[in-house]
Amino acid sequence: MAVSDRGNIRRLFAALLTSTAVCVVAVNPSTVLAQGTPLAPEVADGAKMLLRANELVYNQDSERVTAIGGVQMYYNRHRMVAQRVEYDQKTGRVMATGNIELVEPDGNRIYADSLDVTDDFAQGFVNSLRVETTDNTRLAAESAEQVSKDEMVLNNGVYTACLPCAQRPDKAPLWQVKAQRVIRDGKNHTIRLEHARFELFGLPIGYLPFVTVPDETVERKSGFLFPRMTLTDKLGFGMTVPYYHVFSPSMDATISPTYYTRQGLLLAGEIRNRFETGEHTLRFAGISQKDRDAFDTGTSDQRATQRGMVASKGKFEINPRWTFGWNVMVQSDNNFSKTYKLAGYSETPFTNDVYLTGIGTRNYFDLHNYYFNVQDTDAKRNAEKQQAIVYPSLDYTYYAPEPVAGGELKITSNFTNLSRREDDFISSGNSTRFRGLEGSYTRFTTEAEWERTFTTDQGLLLTPLLAARGDALRTTASSGPSFNGVSYTGDFEGSGGNTRYMLTAGLEARYPILMTTANSSHVLEPIAQIYARPDEQMAGGFPNEDAQSFVFDATSLFERDKFSGYDRIEGGTRANIGLRYTGSFGNNIGLRGLFGQSYQIAGQNSFAQTDLVNAGADSGLESDVSDFVGLAAIDLPNGFSVQGQGRFDEKNLDLRRADASVSYNVARVSGSLIYTNIQAQPEYGYPDKGEFLKSASSIKVNENWSVSGTATWDMNKGEVIRRGVGFTYADECTIFTVAYTDKPANTDPNDWTVTARLSFRTLGEIALGTDGSEDE
Repeated sequence: MAVSDRGNIRRLFAALLTSTAVCVVAVNPSTVLAQGTPLAPEVADGAKMLLRANELVYNQDSERVTAIGGVQMYYNRHRMVAQRVEYDQKTGRVMATGNIELVEPDGNRIYADSLDVTDDFAQGFVNSLRVETTDNTRLAAESAEQVSKDEMVLNNGVYTACLPCAQRPDKAPLWQVKAQRVIRDGKNHTIRLEHARFELFGLPIGYLPFVTVPDETVERKSGFLFPRMTLTDKLGFGMTVPYYHVFSPSMDATISPTYYTRQGLLLAGEIRNRFETGEHTLRFAGISQKDRDAFDTGTSDQRATQRGMVASKGKFEINPRWTFGWNVMVQSDNNFSKTYKLAGYSETPFTNDVYLTGIGTRNYFDLHNYYFNVQDTDAKRNAEKQQAIVYPSLDYTYYAPEPVAGGELKITSNFTNLSRREDDFISSGNSTRFRGLEGSYTRFTTEAEWERTFTTDQGLLLTPLLAARGDALRTTASSGPSFNGVSYTGDFEGSGGNTRYMLTAGLEARYPILMTTANSSHVLEPIAQIYARPDEQMAGGFPNEDAQSFVFDATSLFERDKFSGYDRIEGGTRANIGLRYTGSFGNNIGLRGLFGQSYQIAGQNSFAQTDLVNAGADSGLESDVSDFVGLAAIDLPNGFSVQGQGRFDEKNLDLRRADASVSYNVARVSGSLIYTNIQAQPEYGYPDKGEFLKSASSIKVNENWSVSGTATWDMNKGEVIRRGVGFTYADECTIFTVAYTDKPANTDPNDWTVTARLSFRTLGEIALGTDGSEDE
């Protein structure tokens, strides 16, 4: 009889799983939103139902289908077990009893003691409902009632994302939400929780008479978000209550008013738009400061009363290869966004950028325009006026698709055009460095490079190289700069246009030697390079904008041009010689090392030539025989890693610069220790020795609690220049962190900052302060 009436049995089971799925949807909207669970399961094509029971009865007279004893059903990727299932065709009711368990296709498990529902799902009742989802959220209710086709009510519901205690299952979870009634309105697509209580450690800490949230069919819905709090010495305690509003499927906004006890109401907002090819975000914020005298006298924070900012960020994919975008900000004074820690705009300097990039199979195009907001306390904005305004900077790289004379041909171009409102200089000791000149500076550079590697029968690797470069330059500075009576001593070209070139012929020889033992392998590789070039033309005769940061160490030993940018060109004939070692041992210990030296063989040494920033001074390359540079590192299997590199005087091996670090990650302790030693470089603008030690560590006290700390010591001055400490609690459902930092930055008006975050999985979080992690 069961075979002859499969339609009734299928209808029976569809009723069961749809009614139970409705219960899950009604009470756990956050999970359903993430998973996209449909209200009723879609039947797959050709879906078949499998049914097993100790006894199956179909009574034609009473029109009842009954499965009794160990009932197991499988239909459309759903599985259900129960002790008894009965379907009354006359009344249209489906009843199931006895340890009901339903396993959905996504892995969610639904339990109930009994279920009574009409076959059209208009009315029904579920007793002792319990739900366990795949993401470890749990829901329980004394009963659930389907009042009508569009409304379901759950009585005395409890929701949590915490796992039960294994030793004491009856113990209350760390947190849970209880509600007397949970009402799902299918017509208005809302879920209403009445008399909702939030409990922490079994104690009620929050109560809401009612709260309404969107159901699983709503992707976004207007409403208030979790509050955030801040605490700083100059702003006081701040409370933010964000409000989220949906305008359309492609447009929404968040308004975030924050009241600070010392400064008043800060109104901030963000409007987001999505388009077919990209997205745009508009940010704004403003405040009328109540207590501006809380800030240091004479600073931009103290002088301003009405403060605000407007920012725009966009990114658009023109096609799969080309992208156009921008990120710009305008503010009333130079420190507003940093003082109020506006996420994404509080760093200094903030880089305003308008860009166009293109990536091809063998070429790359990168165009940027920059304006730098230097966020500091200087009300006159002197540092910002000294920054370059770049319009634009263009980089283009092209690789020939086919080998040229058996080797690779690369063409690189750069165009830079910028201007400054004031001279940018730094004076320290007897050194004055002019990092930028008032006026405009334009340079166009293009270079072609060809190289090919040959391997001899004996394993020697020979790589010849040819390169040709040309530059066209123009500056509006009419004479050499001076500051406090100190004039630039180089041969400054002055206002006007010039051209220069550089031709290079080079050869690199490497001979890797492999040595193996039963438990280890070693590669010893002598390397020698020679580059023959004419002298650098007009060395130091132009502003040096992009080649100022120069460090000679083991990582730059074998660079053809060791300058960091295009404004300086390494000239003369130079040889680089070194020995590289790599070792690997069977116990997962790894060794790395490099040691070498550089020699100016002929021609003018570019690093000995004066330029506006003394880029080569005290670098270790200013003499014909360079300082020695070395690097050594060891990786250990137990979580330790040690690395150090240094530069040593070529005559007496005195230490000139050192960087060393130790990192560790063992069972309960992880962290790093970084040591930096920079000897005095008077001509480069650093008359005193710098020696710093930075420590960062984290200790896991137990499974849930951990403590972390960081500190930076100026060993030369014998003082701590930055420190912080934090505590963290984390388990499967809750994360709590609190941190304290003093002296966060020289440009930060706040002497100390407290940050905290309490996050409840699937519900949201309460934040105290910001650590800048939201910055983009």
